[in-house]
Amino acid sequence: MGRERLGSRLGFILLSAGCAIGCGNVWKFPWMVGENGGGAFVLVYLLCLVLLGLPAMTMEFALGRAAQASPVRMYQKLEKPGQKWHLHGYAALIGNVCLMAFYTVVTGWMMYYFVSFLTGNVDSLGFVNMISNPVINVSYLAIAVILGFFILTFRLQKGLEKATKYMMCALLILMLLLAVKSGTYEGAAEGYLFYLVPDFSKLNLSVVVAAMNQAFFTLSVGIGSMAIFGSYLGEDRSLLGESVNVVLLDSFVAIVAGLIIFPSCTAYGLQVTSGPALLFDTMSTVFLHVPGGRIWGSLFFLFMVFAAFSTELAVCENILACVRELTGWSRKKGCVICGIVVFLLALTTALGFGVIPFHPFGEGSSFLDFWDFIVSTNLLPLGALVIALFCTNQRFGWGWDKLVQEANKGRGLKIQNWMKPVFCIVVPAAILVIYVLGILSFF
Repeated sequence: MGRERLGSRLGFILLSAGCAIGCGNVWKFPWMVGENGGGAFVLVYLLCLVLLGLPAMTMEFALGRAAQASPVRMYQKLEKPGQKWHLHGYAALIGNVCLMAFYTVVTGWMMYYFVSFLTGNVDSLGFVNMISNPVINVSYLAIAVILGFFILTFRLQKGLEKATKYMMCALLILMLLLAVKSGTYEGAAEGYLFYLVPDFSKLNLSVVVAAMNQAFFTLSVGIGSMAIFGSYLGEDRSLLGESVNVVLLDSFVAIVAGLIIFPSCTAYGLQVTSGPALLFDTMSTVFLHVPGGRIWGSLFFLFMVFAAFSTELAVCENILACVRELTGWSRKKGCVICGIVVFLLALTTALGFGVIPFHPFGEGSSFLDFWDFIVSTNLLPLGALVIALFCTNQRFGWGWDKLVQEANKGRGLKIQNWMKPVFCIVVPAAILVIYVLGILSFF
């Protein structure tokens, strides 16, 4: 089975950014900003992206390109004889599957809100009403899974790359249009002030930790999601330079999402600290009050569909690539079987708000919390720690010299020797802190 290649550098950047850009940027980032004091959180978040996100992403890209394999085979090609780093490859595959066990349901929620606004059926809209309706959850889950794996049945360039290019370009256009519209609301200036001007009196340890956590997890580093695209990349461009492009695009989308949401909320006197409901209930209320709200609401949730679906496609491609390398299956056979497995597993989330009584962390928790705990709280940070240690430890892992040699191939921004303490000490230490604090705060 010959290794497929991406057709262009733009395709690689948009695919990688599409994987990173998702609900973490356009759903979680705004309500995290709202709950953590606004501009000060944004500033720390951007600093953490540079210090943590760039090195971590560069390392994962380097592993994928050097191995020319998916995560399940990646370490076996790079580790020394007798080592067990490759066990993380199987954990990465499990992590991607667990992520899709709830992310496909969330993608379905975005689709449902888009269809509701498009058809004008907004009277009964409500986040709680939606998640407690098993017909809505299962129907839109099926649409998300079937559409995603149908696109992946085509070869890499004609399926995933082509679809992602169209979606990402449309997403950026829609976001800019919505951001301009939000700026026209009376009272929008107050939202800009809260969002863009740091109030350092609100800066404390919990805000810093929250910003570190958001900066790290928004890039989807740790379960091989970036490594697979590195394996599809040629050697004509350096990986630190390409990581900068992906991080810039990812940050742009997150920042512009805030430029849409916060002016809208302050203009209509709505709370920006409403947490996860900020996207669904709060923004729906905004569009119900503005002239032409049905059109603007449709455009807003269409951009949300593109953001969520781009991540779903990227992660499902990772699952498919791993399974195909383990089994030798064709794309079409792999898509059918992987699609069925993802759908059946995601039914736990779709039915977990009433039909299946499962409360893993006490009353009010559900399967969504269970899968998110496995992936976000555990597999992502621990996986990123494994990648960082493997890439920077000369004796027990791949080693700094090989990392630099691989990452610096081609034109573009290079890793410099002065960066070694950041890659070898700062990044692993920060990841460990994020993990420990995440576990402590969770329980």
